[in-house]
Amino acid sequence: MPDWVKHAIWWQVYPLGFTSAEDATEPAGEQAGPVMHRLGQLTTWLDYAVDLGASGLALGPVFASQTHGYDTTDHYRIDPRLGDERDFAGLVEAAHARGLRVLLDGVFNHVGREFPAFRRVLEQGPAAPEASWFRLAWPPDWRPGREPEYASFEGHDALVALNHDEPAVASYVAGVMNHWLDAGADGWRLDAAYAVPAAFWAEVVPRVRAGHPGAYLVGEVIHGDYPGFVVASGLDSVTQYELWKAIWSALNDRNLFELGHALGRHNSFLETFVPLTFVGNHDVTRLASRLEDDRHLAHALAVLLTVGGTPAIYYGDEQAFRGIKEERAGGDDEIRPAFPGDPEELAPTGWPVYRLHQDLIGLRRRHPWLHRAQTTMLHLANEQMIYRVAAGGAAEDPGEQSLVVVLSLADQEVRADVPGARESLAGPGALAGAGGPDAQVILPPHGWAVLS
Repeated sequence: MPDWVKHAIWWQVYPLGFTSAEDATEPAGEQAGPVMHRLGQLTTWLDYAVDLGASGLALGPVFASQTHGYDTTDHYRIDPRLGDERDFAGLVEAAHARGLRVLLDGVFNHVGREFPAFRRVLEQGPAAPEASWFRLAWPPDWRPGREPEYASFEGHDALVALNHDEPAVASYVAGVMNHWLDAGADGWRLDAAYAVPAAFWAEVVPRVRAGHPGAYLVGEVIHGDYPGFVVASGLDSVTQYELWKAIWSALNDRNLFELGHALGRHNSFLETFVPLTFVGNHDVTRLASRLEDDRHLAHALAVLLTVGGTPAIYYGDEQAFRGIKEERAGGDDEIRPAFPGDPEELAPTGWPVYRLHQDLIGLRRRHPWLHRAQTTMLHLANEQMIYRVAAGGAAEDPGEQSLVVVLSLADQEVRADVPGARESLAGPGALAGAGGPDAQVILPPHGWAVLS
């Protein structure tokens, strides 16, 4: 993993929604609409991201597509609803000037039906030069105008699956990735990486690393053998959906044993790689809507920003935006909203949550060893959890590289023994007997604390 990733905290943005782009591009065969130079709207928010504490901007799809960005039609062209290559270059330059890295979202499991190579296949039939790029079943009596059956992504006919056994596809993907890294990007999030054979990534990754050894490559993997996939693919990391689910589920059920189990699994992952961690993204119901008790939002953030991992904050979550994902056409719209023209237009009710993010991100950046730190459970009950997070996962306090996190979901005040705790760094908990063997933290109802 590139050394700079140790300090990375991403602010993830879905550009098409953020900038109020049209829902779809012009249909195939019609005159293309004008280029809308919307990427500059993101530049307006870069200082906001820096003030939040982020060190990187993780972009959703920015390449030409038909609708939501995940049905790519041209990987070498910026979506005209967002702008052009000069707009992209300006955004990267502005981000880098503020110390922000830029992560791109690459959709290489599938393409949109208007992808030129697929259109040629439909027009020319089995003899088309790119016919081997797709998984096709041709009718025995094929003639022009008849479509073959083709593999799609999770049954969505508009998303045409690529054939990852075809060497030309690996060459194409490596070429796209290198092209945009040459243009200033710092890494790639690989969408639906779980649907692509790990052996395919193992072919692509060395070609990318040859020219860009400092690029960060992370795959979207929802479940399964995370470490095995990382090792087989050669990627730096994958998304940590297990921890995401355990955080909100344990808080809602007041069953912190679920979270304790997930943290144990998380420790085992950290022995092989550092996961990309999150409590919200462009594909899931927002945390503020998912949690049944608003008081527990701080607990979720405390876990995210004290355990090992590379954290990502989904735009709007830092303002406690609400939004529910629905399994229907347009069901993602509520979780991919437009942002206003500038931060002053945000509702005042969201700023306390923004400041909470600032406090916890600041704490994490003052303790960069947290990136690979592991947790040791000190106390676990349905409604209380105390864990130590330490560099190297040491069970005993190794000096300065150790923190203690205390969570309570109880309706009453809780006193917890934290022998040796010296100072309260975050949270509403009060520390009594600091530094002594009888030190205690006093938590108000539904309280939490991060202690040194």
